[in-house]
Parts: sequence; C-alpha cells; structure tokens
Amino acid sequence: MKLILRADVDALGRLGEIVSVKPGYGRNYLIPQGLAMPASEANLKQFELEKRKLQEMADNLRTQAEGLRDRLAEIEIKIEVRVGEGDKLYGSVTAVNIAEAIEELGFDIDRRKILLSDPIRSLGEYEIEIKLHPEVRGEVKLVVAKVGAPVEEEPVEEAEAETAAEDVAADAEAETEEA
Repeated sequence: MKLILRADVDALGRLGEIVSVKPGYGRNYLIPQGLAMPASEANLKQFELEKRKLQEMADNLRTQAEGLRDRLAEIEIKIEVRVGEGDKLYGSVTAVNIAEAIEELGFDIDRRKILLSDPIRSLGEYEIEIKLHPEVRGEVKLVVAKVGAPVEEEPVEEAEAETAAEDVAADAEAETEEA
C-alpha cells in the first residue's frame, strides 16, 4: 500500500515522502491517526496545498521541543531511595520514577520518552537522555541519593574565605621574592 506521509514517522519516513507499507499498518494506524493519506493523484494535489501548513506545524513542534530541551538542561532531579548494607538500593530507579520526579517540577514528559537502557541500581549522578521530538533529544541531570542524606554542597562563605586566604598567601610569597 502506497501512502503520503503527513508527518514525520519514526523508522518510516519524513513529511511528504511516499512510502510503501503493509495494508494493515496503513489502514489501522497511519491513516486513522492522520499521519498518512493514500497516494493517489487527487491526494497528491491536496497534499501540495496542505504541505506548507503541515511543515509550519512540524517546525513549531520542533521549536517547542528545543525550548523544552534548554529548560530541562538547567534543572537537576533528586530522587531519594532507601538503601541497605553497602549502599545497595532496594529495587531500582526506573523511567516511571524519573517521569514522576520531572512532573513534580512542572514538566509533562511521557515515561516512554525517557531513554534508559537499564534501571538505575546504585547511588550517584546520572545524565538521562529524553527524546522530545524525532530530531530533538535533551538531557537532564539525575541525582540518586539515600533517604535523609545531607546535601553535600560547600557553603559559599567558606569557599570565598578559602579563595581569599590563597590570594593573601600568594601576595605574601610574591613580596618575599621581590625583597
């Protein structure tokens, strides 16, 4: 069965391409979902009229996905888990857990878009890839920590004091070399 694609379809083709698919796939999925139309002379003419509008919609979706990618890159997700002896996790952190944590931050990401090869079974920091659009993939930083574990951030005042002390020591050393 030959069809004209009205949208980009993963592993099949891009907007405007004429593709051959099995009749059941075309009749039962692609056509009812509005992703394709039968390839006939009348439909080719109609598609040419619709093509610019469909392309604008596809570009708009890609732009939205790129904006979401940039916002996701700025956030850090922290998931607290229970651990046993030797910091072994009870269970694992899955795409469902990550999707729920992202949703709590106000983003609507489908769990099937989160690309995890295997569930996470240990504490630490991870970069998680998310498929936002067929052409756009984003990453989000994930921290898997013990329940009730303190945050290990160095206070800003102490860091500034250490830097100032190093500067004073360097200045003193430079003065002794001059003398």
